[in-house]
Amino acid sequence: MITVRPGSRDDAVAVSDIWNREIREGVSTFNSIEKSRAEVEDLIEAAGDTFLVAFEEDRLLGFVTYGQFRGGVGYAHSMEHTIHLAGVARGKGVGRLLMERIEDVARKKNVHSLIAGIAGENEAGVAFHGALGFVHVARVPEVGRKFGRWMDLILMQKIL
Repeated sequence: MITVRPGSRDDAVAVSDIWNREIREGVSTFNSIEKSRAEVEDLIEAAGDTFLVAFEEDRLLGFVTYGQFRGGVGYAHSMEHTIHLAGVARGKGVGRLLMERIEDVARKKNVHSLIAGIAGENEAGVAFHGALGFVHVARVPEVGRKFGRWMDLILMQKIL
């Protein structure tokens, strides 16, 4: 049985393992600098109930969180989310469950819009968000750089 709950500092090692694997090997983030345990602890603590983790028994399967899309009060109701899953969790409904729960949290906090920033070559990420009702709103060519190449950024949006 999969359980979803707010993250805690105790989850930082498992969260950073998932996140850092994606930083090293994947394109779902353009970041190439790994996150330290302390940094992840601080992120989890600062996010509070907007940082959710999914577990099966004692194994962390993934996490989701969000932060304001852009600075300034005019963007206070638009959030960009981050979601990452352990390899064993992909294709098993964990991502969908995490997104449903974070959308519930966001609605309670009067978030109007969720934004997904997805690498143009991440077809699975685009399909995943499309299946959840996100709509393609922009493609920004060659805005990110990773693995020695330029990458496009696709922006998808869901009005809550």
